[in-house]
Amino acid sequence: MAATESGQPHDAKRSNRGISRWLVLVAAVVMLAGLLFGYDQGVISGALRGIESTFRVSTLVIEIVTSWVTLGALVGALGGGTMTDRFGRRRTVLAAAVLFVLGAAIESAAPSTWVLVVGRLVAGVGVGVASVAAPLYAAEMAPARLRGRFVSLYQLMITFGIFVAYLVDQLLSVASGSWWRLMLGLSVVPGLLLLVAMLPLPDSPVWYLKTGQRGKAQSALRRVQPDADHQRDIASIEASLQGPQPSWGEVFARRWRAPLVLGLGLAVLQQFTGINGVIYYADTIFEAAGFDTPRSQTAATTWSIGAVNVLFTFVAVGYVDRFGRRPLLLAGLVGMGVSLLVISVCFLRLEHVAVHGASPGNAPSAAGVVTLVAMMVFIASFAFSLGPVVWTVINEIYPSTIRGLGVSAATAANWAAAWLVTQFFLSLTDWIGESGTFAVFAGMCVVSFGFVWKLLPETKGRTLGEIQQMWVDRAGSGRPS
Repeated sequence: MAATESGQPHDAKRSNRGISRWLVLVAAVVMLAGLLFGYDQGVISGALRGIESTFRVSTLVIEIVTSWVTLGALVGALGGGTMTDRFGRRRTVLAAAVLFVLGAAIESAAPSTWVLVVGRLVAGVGVGVASVAAPLYAAEMAPARLRGRFVSLYQLMITFGIFVAYLVDQLLSVASGSWWRLMLGLSVVPGLLLLVAMLPLPDSPVWYLKTGQRGKAQSALRRVQPDADHQRDIASIEASLQGPQPSWGEVFARRWRAPLVLGLGLAVLQQFTGINGVIYYADTIFEAAGFDTPRSQTAATTWSIGAVNVLFTFVAVGYVDRFGRRPLLLAGLVGMGVSLLVISVCFLRLEHVAVHGASPGNAPSAAGVVTLVAMMVFIASFAFSLGPVVWTVINEIYPSTIRGLGVSAATAANWAAAWLVTQFFLSLTDWIGESGTFAVFAGMCVVSFGFVWKLLPETKGRTLGEIQQMWVDRAGSGRPS
């Protein structure tokens, strides 16, 4: 009878089907980490107008203010893996929360754009560290039967945070002056809540055993899974930890090349399909589509992106452990690719109208309305596929000895790709137009579909130990991944 590294034997007859209050608290931690990520990601869309008005800045500076949070997140993600292995998952999450609260405070009080950029960088480091540590913590604490749902909660709360941010933007869009400071300053709330939720929790049994603290590992298992066979689970974790100590050399070792390529590829392709360009510049996109007042732009952003994003992420949370990872990813990529092509055609029509001097009047044109609907389809398709499922896969495919560093590498690649998309989205639309930009994103959906079809094995229902053994077997047999 196989067991998970998080302490859940792979046996349907086991009786420990309940969820302890400590496991609920683990879920709260990963949810709050996602909430702070999502709010910070979404709020900038509505704050940009106020920042431009306050500081009178150029497009380049706006791109820097928007995108440099992802540079901070890249740094945080690169350091997050080392921090989780050296200081533990728990203390790393606490550090991430402190950094995020500090960054949010700097943003809201910034006297100049460059102080604002510093605040965005600091908050970004906190987001990057949390994006490594919180899902990793959830993956190691949750039973195998719930692991996909627990990690998907992270993405669910990212979408909820984005929706809350858009709602705040909509409510404050009629205000003038420095209301953007309040928009950014409210980011401290999820950071403080994350600190409070994490404080009473233990670290994961995996980290305790990696550092020779067997008693604490048993205690942590008893808290989160009181009815589990703790001796058997401890033995399973110890067996999975046999091997080289975590190092970047081991991460890039030939025998782990398949999960490394898979994790890095999924992380990059998730961003190259254009999601962060849409999230960060939603109001700008809808303005180009004919929503010509700030209130109509923020309303379209709040409900067509924010609300739809939350609603359809529930599909992944409910079905990722039932349908599996591959079906959700492949179906989502089809929906994303088709909707992006429709958006591209609609913008081509809008550009044609603009060239010939016609005006849609005080309301969006038919092409603008179709753009809105297609955007909703794109967001819905992403929300049940690439959004949550990619994070689930990344946090379960790496072997236990290098999981912290492996997740860190994939998360850093994700942030690097996010920075590229965010930094150059406006410049790309200036160069090839909105139509060409969305056509490029549609093409990346085709590439992503082929990548998933060829390289991603189904991991539904497999314990972390079984997934690790799968890579060992494939490397030994010479079969492709």
